[in-house]
Amino acid sequence: MDVEALKSELTYKAVRSSGSGGQHVNKVASKVVLYFNLEASSQFTEEEKERLKQFFENRLNKEGILILDSSESRSQFRNKAIVTQKFLDLVTEGLKEDKERKPTKVPKAVKRKRLETKRKTSEKKANRKPPKID
Repeated sequence: MDVEALKSELTYKAVRSSGSGGQHVNKVASKVVLYFNLEASSQFTEEEKERLKQFFENRLNKEGILILDSSESRSQFRNKAIVTQKFLDLVTEGLKEDKERKPTKVPKAVKRKRLETKRKTSEKKANRKPPKID
């Protein structure tokens, strides 16, 4: 994955942050919104695009565009760096292949312990009952 080429496909937009903050927040566009068109990307193979599509399933809009934003910092430049890193981390996570699970057997000692605990619980409950009179 060529990070610089991938960054060149990103589109940024600076908007005003929401929430309280007084006069500063009302006049400065410090929030950064990142747009990435997964379908139009030339950096991924079709297989990788499918994997990313599944990973971003709930984050993609109807046009197949991923939208991320950051308003953590008061600096537009810092927010741009944060949202870009967030995007790269998500793409890296989405392209990871899951390890194949190796089925294992339950150890004999664990089975023995479980049965022993069941037996003790059963005896404890049996001792609570009044003795039978015939």
